[in-house]
Amino acid sequence: MAQTNPNAYAIPQPYEDYWQVEINVNDPGLITLVNKLQDVFTTVGVQNPIDLPQIVVVGSQSSGKSSVLENIVGRDFLPRGTGIVTRRPLVLQLINRAGQQSRQTNGVSDGDTKVETTDAASNTDEWGEFLHIPGQKFFDFNKIRDEIVKETESKTGRNAGISPAPINLKIYSPNVLTLTLVDLPGLTKVPVGDQPRDIEKQIREMVLKQIMKSNAIILAVTAANTDLANSDGLKLAREVDPEGQRTIGVLTKVDLMDEGTDVVDILAGRIIPLRLGYVPVVNRGQRDIEQKKAISSALENERQFFENHKAYRNKASYCGTPYLARKLNLILMMHIKQTLPDIKARIQASLQKYKDELATLGDSMLGNSGNIVLNIITEFAQEYRTVLEGHNAELSSIELSGGARISFVYHELYSNGVKAVDPFDVVKDIDIRTILYNSSGSSPALFVGTTAFELIVKHQIKRLEEPSLKCVSLVYDELVRILSQLLNKPLFRRYPSLKERFHGVVISFFKKAMDPTNRLVRDLVAMESCYVNTGHPDFLNGHRAMAIVNEKHNAAKPVQVDPKTGKPLPASAQPPQRSASPSLDAMNGTGEGSGFFGSFFGGSTKNKKKMAAMEAPPPTLKASGTLSEKETQEVEVIKLLITSYFNIVRRTMIDMVPKAIMLNLVEHTKEEMQRELLEQMYRAQELDDLLKESDYTIRRRKECQQMVESLGRAQEIVGQVQ
Repeated sequence: MAQTNPNAYAIPQPYEDYWQVEINVNDPGLITLVNKLQDVFTTVGVQNPIDLPQIVVVGSQSSGKSSVLENIVGRDFLPRGTGIVTRRPLVLQLINRAGQQSRQTNGVSDGDTKVETTDAASNTDEWGEFLHIPGQKFFDFNKIRDEIVKETESKTGRNAGISPAPINLKIYSPNVLTLTLVDLPGLTKVPVGDQPRDIEKQIREMVLKQIMKSNAIILAVTAANTDLANSDGLKLAREVDPEGQRTIGVLTKVDLMDEGTDVVDILAGRIIPLRLGYVPVVNRGQRDIEQKKAISSALENERQFFENHKAYRNKASYCGTPYLARKLNLILMMHIKQTLPDIKARIQASLQKYKDELATLGDSMLGNSGNIVLNIITEFAQEYRTVLEGHNAELSSIELSGGARISFVYHELYSNGVKAVDPFDVVKDIDIRTILYNSSGSSPALFVGTTAFELIVKHQIKRLEEPSLKCVSLVYDELVRILSQLLNKPLFRRYPSLKERFHGVVISFFKKAMDPTNRLVRDLVAMESCYVNTGHPDFLNGHRAMAIVNEKHNAAKPVQVDPKTGKPLPASAQPPQRSASPSLDAMNGTGEGSGFFGSFFGGSTKNKKKMAAMEAPPPTLKASGTLSEKETQEVEVIKLLITSYFNIVRRTMIDMVPKAIMLNLVEHTKEEMQRELLEQMYRAQELDDLLKESDYTIRRRKECQQMVESLGRAQEIVGQVQ
């Protein structure tokens, strides 16, 4: 530390107010109130849901944390040794048991009053109590140390492991100020001996969990004979309190600093400023501890050190352990007073939360199991109906649910799926020409073949069966979704056997209803493909289709003109288009002129030889080449007729398939659900087994009851404070 001129010892704002304030310790009620709140939750054995104000002590293993705490208490009671000694958080509640708290602490006089403490093994005026051993008083502070070691090892074993489970110790004494401190394991860097390899990470996480709470006051202990910038406690504190608003620094080993150095610059806030400032203290050295030097003597030596030191004597009353205790008492009371309204609100909110959860868990079912199961079945069937009909009280404004999702399947997914089926995506024009020729037999057709139209349209109608059955499957999935939502209610979480039985019966019921539903949907498709009603009023008949094709063809046909006059020739005078039969792949391989009569009459001798050598047609003949004008018109007529009738069938299926599903699946299950459940579940020999509560429900109900009890008592405690 740098040498500083004592005359330059000035304390800047905002730290000056903490030196000049008149500390009043006559009202420990607020701290006692917080102690009671802490005890309420610890006694019941539940995790405290309220972030209570408390002072958390952090520092490295060699910083002197234990000595600071023992000096504040005035007793030697903490475990000592090498390595990690504090391996569990120690919640230390100091309670002044005098009727009127003395301004005297730990043998340091204040005015004319002087109370001497002693390090005797037993003193009936002061004792300790552990929360895990209610009612047992420890007058011998050596036994308190032994109990801390014993209780620590009960959770961590004899190795150097740590545990986040706290030990709660109360010390009653007329020589202490009412105060609550949480002592944590000392920060370490390198594992030693049998310490876990990740001991640094474990301790760091434990400390951070405590000091990151907004209501925690951080007491960062640092050895004054080391560089403040390397203080482990301050480093960790600044991670959660970067502005230093709720951190108070304690500088130990001030007496071990080099000659001519002091901590005045730190105290004045010129190095690392803290809103709550720093307090220098002098603790017992290792030799003093080994020689069992009385703490009262150590405190007297501390007082003399600061009063006689040239750098501190002008401010000696603001140095040392007694001042630290009074300052902590004041800070904690002020902090509790500021946070008390928020604590009350948090207790009220938490109490209501656990009451609501306890209400959903309900009391243990007592009474006639038959009546209970009957009521559950009735309520389930009624809720199933209301969800499908959209009459339930818990309608969501965010997403579709229940019957609305089924409607979406009908009018969006199924409707769009059927409309997306293109009757000509697998049937090409050349395929239609082949079907036309096949349907006319050995004589070329004079008119468009009805047989070809019916053959193609029936085949395309059958393609609607797949999306229709898919629609049934999707609606089934939605019913299962509704079932899962209903079975996720707290009532069914209480009774896993009842939930499992409900699920099995209802799923089986749904599957039974699926068979007639799928059969009816298949029949609807079969009905449409079985009989092609060309007399349907919306159907585009053959004459109208021919007229449309001819009109389109004539509009696209080039007009012939008289070469002499340049005027258009009448249609009757135009040369007829040549209609050629489709060429056949197997008969047109030479590239020469084809046609039977052309070969017979006009052919050469060579051609005659070829004809005479004509072979039988191959096993497979396929029509090839471009379509003639007549064939193009015939194909277009067929496609118009197919499109017209397929659209009629599509509209019918979009209308009828949802009706079939509603009849045989949705409405059937809605109307028959209660009867089915009663038939399958209402059996006397099974009712008691169905109503066995889950282990989670029993455990959670107990936890909620404990929390309601604890929070109720906490509410009574804070209610006493105006």
